[in-house]
Amino acid sequence: MLHELINWLVNTIGAMGYLGVFLLMAMESSVIPVPSEVVIPPAGYLAQQGKMHMGLVIMSGTLGSLVGAYANYFAARYLGRPLLLKYGRYVWITEEHFEQVETYFRRHGEISTFIGRLLPVVRHLISLPAGLAGMNHLRFSLYTLLGSAIWVTVLAWIGYFIGENEELILKYSHQAVLDVIAFSALLVAGYIWWHRRKAARSEVSG
Repeated sequence: MLHELINWLVNTIGAMGYLGVFLLMAMESSVIPVPSEVVIPPAGYLAQQGKMHMGLVIMSGTLGSLVGAYANYFAARYLGRPLLLKYGRYVWITEEHFEQVETYFRRHGEISTFIGRLLPVVRHLISLPAGLAGMNHLRFSLYTLLGSAIWVTVLAWIGYFIGENEELILKYSHQAVLDVIAFSALLVAGYIWWHRRKAARSEVSG
């Protein structure tokens, strides 16, 4: 079944071109479960065959991810926020909890958004709390683009070097996920260390 799916994606992307990459990644980045691991590698393979341009594949996938993230972000910001404030108490979401989320994203929204775009499952959901907390739109866009660009680039080059071999694509995509998780853990540890050091300096100077 996976072989048939990858063949369908190769044919679809080949027929629709960069628009196909854009639309599929917009779906992947919103609430529609289209795995990026089987969308971008076929496009990378087509780039290796000379049928697509690698730079445009990465750009299309990254912009598609941003548009899909926008769908969640704006829905949460302008629809979810009023509903949660009005009805959240019925599911134990108090205004105090909501304020804690807002405070967290004001302080750590950039690192959370960036890392969230790199992690499986989280990348579909991270736009929702960012929108609910009213995270700055430009910062949300910047860190979403950065995280998405890294992930799309990794998958595109996997497809470029491996080709149509779905078993190897899954193997190296899985390894890429593990590497990204390890990288994210190191990044979070570094961020926490820097944040605590900055707070300690502020206390000393104060």
